[in-house]
Parts: sequence; C-alpha cells; structure tokens
Amino acid sequence: MKTGEQPTALVTGSARGLGRMAATLLAEAGWAVAVNFRRNRTAALELCKRLRDAGRKVEILQGDLTRRRDVDDLVRRVLDRFGRVDALIHAVGPFIRERRRFADYTPEEIDALIDGNFRSALHAVRAVLPPMRRQGSGRIILFGFGRAGEAPAWPDRAVYAAAKTGLVSFVKSVAVEEAPFGITVNMVCPGDIVGENKERRIDEVSGERDEETPRGRPGSGEDVARVIRFLCEPDSDFVTGNIINVTGGLDVIHPVSKTMR
Repeated sequence: MKTGEQPTALVTGSARGLGRMAATLLAEAGWAVAVNFRRNRTAALELCKRLRDAGRKVEILQGDLTRRRDVDDLVRRVLDRFGRVDALIHAVGPFIRERRRFADYTPEEIDALIDGNFRSALHAVRAVLPPMRRQGSGRIILFGFGRAGEAPAWPDRAVYAAAKTGLVSFVKSVAVEEAPFGITVNMVCPGDIVGENKERRIDEVSGERDEETPRGRPGSGEDVARVIRFLCEPDSDFVTGNIINVTGGLDVIHPVSKTMR
C-alpha cells in the first residue's frame, strides 16, 4: 500500500454482532469499510449512516456468502467502489445455541452450518487473494471459538466445531502459502460473548460481573475488534498463521454432553 492511500476492509456479516464492532473500530482507525449484509438491510443502513456522520468512508453491500457467485460479485463490487481490498474480516458464522447431539441435527441444518462457517470462508479468501497479491499485501482474519486450535471435542456442538476446526488448518496452510506475497492470515477466537455484548464497548461492560469468566467481567465486541484492528496494521506483517483466543480465560468447552438423556 502506498503512503497516504486509505486502506479498505471488507467485513462480511457486519450488519450486527462482532462483525459490526470490527467494522466500527476499523472505520474509527481510518479505514474505508465495505459493510456486508445478507438480510438485515436496516441494521446495515443504520451503521453506514452513523459512520458517515462521523466522517468515515463506508459502503453497504448485500451478498449471501454461502453462494459462491455472490462472493465473487461482492469482491468485484468492493474493488469497483474502493479500488482495492486490503483486509478481509470474515464474520459470517451461523451458530445453533440450543445444545443438540449430532444425531438430532437435520441434513439441512448440517449443510447450513458447514456452508456458513466453512465453505463461505474458503470462497471469500479465494476471491480476495488475487487483488491482494497484486497489491503486495493483505490481511485475512477468520473467526473460530476458544480452544479451536486444539481441535477439542465439543459435545452438542459437533457440526459447528467441525467447521471451525477445519478452518484452523486452512488458516495455517494459507498463511504459509501467502506469506511471500505480504498477506497474513489469522484466526480470532472469541469466548462466550453473546447478545448485546457483541456490540458493546469495554467501558460499557467493565463494571459488570461475570462469575463464569476468570477475568470477572463479560467480554465485549470491542475486546475482539481491538485484536482485529491490531492484526490489520501494516506493521503486523510478521504475525501470521496464529489462532488467537479472546476469552477472558474462560474455557467454553464442556467435556461431557449436557443435553437431556
């Protein structure tokens, strides 16, 4: 990236949740941001307006990342509007919070979890690599879960865990392949950050107690987004192929099934 050029980040699944907070912090750090959404246009428009009112450069782009043609079209539109793509933050990741044994998942649910968490990431990365290679630099950040790098058993989360742990090997492999091109690839693994906390700042949760988290407070979206912002910095080019936990010390994995027998 030439000195003085504004870097551009494509943040998929950023209308709500952790993706929204990542888009916000990158915009505040001076990045131009492409906010991607699948269905929630209202939330994406609200975020876009708020960031523009603060003087940030942002566009919203609809696209279903489980569809390969949508992925290719999304990256083309980012390049058309911004002229470059310096970072991909892939925050798409459907999750079924209800605990359920693998035998109780429908084939449709299995496909949706694999498509949303695994295949969408592979296709998004494949689409951004050519322009990043031409630029001679790039930042790719995928999402996992705490301890994903260990490929642990996660009873009642078998499909989601399989998709994310598959991405661990993918991250490490592509990080090695793309390092000569100045492209880094890392995974950020949030702890049990749920509900509105995904879009809250650290100072908003710092006075609250969370007895399950060793840190003693709930995690916030800003906790995760700060790590993403660091990984996107130009001088973070020596940090690649890493699986980074942002959990407050919480182990989200339960060693035995908690579903009803």
